[in-house]
Amino acid sequence: MDDVLRDLDAQQAELAGLLAGMDEAGWSAATPCPDWDVADVVLHLAQTNELATASAEGRFAAHLEALAGGPATGRPQGITNVDDGAGWLVDQERGAPIGDLARRWGESVRRLRAALSSQDPSTRVEWVAGQVAIRTLATTRIAETWIHTTDAAAALGVDLPPTERLRQIARLAWRSLPYAFERSGQTMSGPVDFELTGPKGDAWDLRNEGALTVVRGPALDLCRVAGRRVVATDTDLTADGPDAAAVLELVRTFA
Repeated sequence: MDDVLRDLDAQQAELAGLLAGMDEAGWSAATPCPDWDVADVVLHLAQTNELATASAEGRFAAHLEALAGGPATGRPQGITNVDDGAGWLVDQERGAPIGDLARRWGESVRRLRAALSSQDPSTRVEWVAGQVAIRTLATTRIAETWIHTTDAAAALGVDLPPTERLRQIARLAWRSLPYAFERSGQTMSGPVDFELTGPKGDAWDLRNEGALTVVRGPALDLCRVAGRRVVATDTDLTADGPDAAAVLELVRTFA
């Protein structure tokens, strides 16, 4: 767990470095998330950090019910998935003063870290995708914070080099494949291996006994595909086996 928390701290710090001293134009810069600027991305991260904190503290259901009730008139009809729900929540709270938003995000980071570090890593808690271990919950926060950090960086024209933290995200994507298939109503033919290349050129092999499908390529590409920022055909990823096309289409690191 120490390695996960260390990487989460580093990922939060990378985003904090981007936000430090940013002017109004930076906060309002458009990101790769459709219809979201940098402020919206940070608001979303604050909201989901708060939800993860509630999960770690055994308050997930109550917190989710409060969110569903909404700060205004309640959740509208037609929200059937997590992505739509996240967009609606941002819509409800968009427009807070930037100073307040920055402080809220910073407080959400501190509270999340305290909640995660106080629990046994193997303790299972409620999350959007069902029950997960605290360690997995922490890893999902690395993955989501990383992809939205890259969103903010793209909006600001900043090139962030990939880091070893991608190993945590790639492993989460690999372990989450059964959930990704189930979520889409599909059935895996068998286990899947990842043969990835890390940012330093070293091999990151994630293997299952009896794997029928193998995905190969840069870890950065895999993480970007899993984060829904690029399609696999626009990367150097390749795959062989009965589930090759489905894995590259369905792999993801969030609920």
